Amino acid sequence: MKREAINQLIEWKNSKRRKPLILQGARQVGKTWLMQEFGKTHYKKTAYVTFDRNENLQKAFTDYTNVKELLTKIEIEAQTKVTADDTLIIFDEIQECPDAITSLKYFQEKMPELHIIVAGSLLGLSHHNGTGFPVGKVNFMTLYPMSFKEFLNANGEELLVEAINENKFDTISTFSSKLINYLRYYYFVGGMPEVVQAFVENRDFNEVRKIQEEIISSYNSDFSKHTDSNTAERIKMVWDSISSQLAKENKKFIYNAIKNGARAKEFEIALAWLRDSGLVYKVTRISKPNLPIKSYEDINVFKLYVLDVGILCALSKLPAKAILEDNRIFTEFKGSLTEQYVLQQLKIHLSDIHYWTSKSYVAEVDFVTQIEDNVVPIEVKATTNLKAKSLQQYIKDYSPQKAIRTSLSDYKINENGLYDIPLYVIENISTYLLGN
Repeated sequence: MKREAINQLIEWKNSKRRKPLILQGARQVGKTWLMQEFGKTHYKKTAYVTFDRNENLQKAFTDYTNVKELLTKIEIEAQTKVTADDTLIIFDEIQECPDAITSLKYFQEKMPELHIIVAGSLLGLSHHNGTGFPVGKVNFMTLYPMSFKEFLNANGEELLVEAINENKFDTISTFSSKLINYLRYYYFVGGMPEVVQAFVENRDFNEVRKIQEEIISSYNSDFSKHTDSNTAERIKMVWDSISSQLAKENKKFIYNAIKNGARAKEFEIALAWLRDSGLVYKVTRISKPNLPIKSYEDINVFKLYVLDVGILCALSKLPAKAILEDNRIFTEFKGSLTEQYVLQQLKIHLSDIHYWTSKSYVAEVDFVTQIEDNVVPIEVKATTNLKAKSLQQYIKDYSPQKAIRTSLSDYKINENGLYDIPLYVIENISTYLLGN
């Protein structure tokens, strides 16, 4: 496996403002592998400890202010002598030990020369659970499922990825059929590393679905493990409703679709839990595409997507044969799989993503994001059909400097700053718009 997030870790290692790093991300996105791989390839030594089912280690952090004593205990547990310049210290499954999270503040203050990375599931919830969170004393990084480019790399297509990264559009166009075929696979397989690895090794879609279902089962277990029974039930109701809500013509999330008479107040805690755990993405509506776009969002009107397109396929029980039926995989659920895919690629590099509708809700642009000082509309087309009435309405009303239409068609720059960007290279959107 090759993860581009390694480059972010290298930047963290070399930063003069380096602090203990909290690696966030949903369960099963590959946090443990990434930390260990980084230690193996960029340090002489790795001191790895995990708090999972390790009561002795958890008790050792009760006195979390005495970091020198803690360091000795870490060395004994990891059987590694720590030297500041060449040792990576890894705390895994840190959510099992709130005192270890608190200790990061004191490591930063008293031993800032140490290189420490921590990870665990549901760390986004730590802010709300009374944990002494080390605000201002840590760096953050979020790991997402593998991107389509990483999927290509895993399948031995390094030269194709190189062509994509170097904007060699003639080459990309020549191999568009191959890229579209891989895209079909990616829609079904998704980017969860264990699933991708199984696909690469065996090309068995039944095995792919089995692993996806196991991952979903582990998420369901988390609902009840980390919340009370009432909250867990509501979390599952929201989670189970997402695929059917995305299948609607109007993909706006409706509480009443969870159950008759449901209200936002009943499910706001459940929805917040899913967001903070990294399992769903909430994309809010904006009323006007002005800067900063965050100021124009309507937090009560939104769409919900899951963290991974393959997981969405599994939740919706989409059969593997859909991959073989022309472009069915792209158009399923009224194109919601394609929207999910695009959002998943955008989230890797862009944090502020919304969608736009006209006041009358007649016109809707799938995504709107801010790239430097540009507010960029992104219209998602599932196949090669380039009719985009809503995008044209947006362009007419707001005259954006740049606009994106992404589909299975080739790359092209049209008049009025409209870029046609193939779905299989949408992750590089910033490169195409900014030339960097």
